[in-house]
Amino acid sequence: MTALPLVIRHEHAGDAEAIERLHARAFGPGRFARTAYRLREGTVPVAELCFTALVATYLVGSVRMGPAEAGGTPLLVLGPLTVDPSFEGRGIGAALMTACLDAATAAGHGLVILIGDAPYYRRFGFAPIPPGRLVPPSPVDPARFLWRELQVGATATISGNVTALRRR
Repeated sequence: MTALPLVIRHEHAGDAEAIERLHARAFGPGRFARTAYRLREGTVPVAELCFTALVATYLVGSVRMGPAEAGGTPLLVLGPLTVDPSFEGRGIGAALMTACLDAATAAGHGLVILIGDAPYYRRFGFAPIPPGRLVPPSPVDPARFLWRELQVGATATISGNVTALRRR
C-alpha cells in the first residue's frame, strides 16, 4: 500500500472548524478543565507559528502557539499539538513540532513552555521547568511543566506567574 503524501502548512482561517473537531476527537470534553487549556484560554494563537498536517484534503494534525508572559517577559505557550487518533505513530506530531519550533526560532522568540508528556517532548529539546521558576495558572504535575530555549539565555532570568496574553 502506498502512503499518501503528508503536507505541513500554516493554519488557514478556514481550518478552525476542522481543528476543533480534531481536538474534540483527540481530547474529549475534559480538555476545557485542564491546566494546559487555562494557559491558552482567551488568547489568539500567533498565526505564523500555527501549522496543520494534511493527508490529501483531510486535516490530520494541528499545532498552535500562543502568547504569554512571566514577570513581564514574553514567552510562547505551545499547544495543543493534536494528531487524529487514526493517524498516530506516523511522525505527524514530530513534523508539526519541527515546523512550529523552527518558525518560532526564525521569528526571534526566546522561550516556549508547555504542559505535556516529558518523554515525548524531550526529543524536541524540552526539559522540566525548575520548581518555583514559573508558576502556572493552576496546579500541574511539575514533571509535565516543560520549557525550551529558542534563544540562548532565555531561561536565565525569567520567573514568576505565567499569564496568557488574552485578546482585548
